[in-house]
Amino acid sequence: MAPTELKELKEQLRDLLEKGFIRPSQSPCGAPVLLVKKKNGSLKMCIDYRQLNRVTVKNKYPLPRIDDLFDQLQGASHFSKIDLRSGYHQVKVRECDIPKTVFRTREVAFLGHVVSGDGIKVDPKKTEVIRNWPRPLTPSDIRSFLGLAGYYRRFVNEFSSIASPMTKLTQKKAKFEWTDECERSFQTLKDKLVSAPILLLLDGLEGFVVYCDASRVGLVVS
Repeated sequence: MAPTELKELKEQLRDLLEKGFIRPSQSPCGAPVLLVKKKNGSLKMCIDYRQLNRVTVKNKYPLPRIDDLFDQLQGASHFSKIDLRSGYHQVKVRECDIPKTVFRTREVAFLGHVVSGDGIKVDPKKTEVIRNWPRPLTPSDIRSFLGLAGYYRRFVNEFSSIASPMTKLTQKKAKFEWTDECERSFQTLKDKLVSAPILLLLDGLEGFVVYCDASRVGLVVS
């Protein structure tokens, strides 16, 4: 899928989520998604349910003949034609059938992370929270910030070393004095988390060499 199509798909999925037409699912199966260009040039999201249709019991109710429909118009003076907006989303699906309608996307949000074929990254919603986090004024404020930031420590090289000036202020009997060093520590962590890289998934389970190093304020594994 081209980048422009992927962007359009994300926007359509966001719209469907906000309207309550779809919801995240953990179904063991899923159908592929594709975009089809409409006559006006816009893109319509479609789901390939051919595999599901093959095992679906067909509705045997016969469609009415058009001439029978016209015969019923005798004596009528007002006529209307209705085309429901998002017609397929107007039909409620039984709860037990919802898992059958699952479709797959290229990425999924999971516990504050976004997982895709490219790897794992911080959920943009969380980076926005971190970007707007105010400067800590008490040890409790520091613990709250480091609690969230520490959840994503795998994305920040030398996290413990960077956070050390703030961590010291949370220790018992430590005098709370917000220094320039603490401010640099705070802003550096925010900047690194907001621009955190995508972590690649391990390729294979063998052949890795791990090098470890440690100090009084942090440790490194590479």
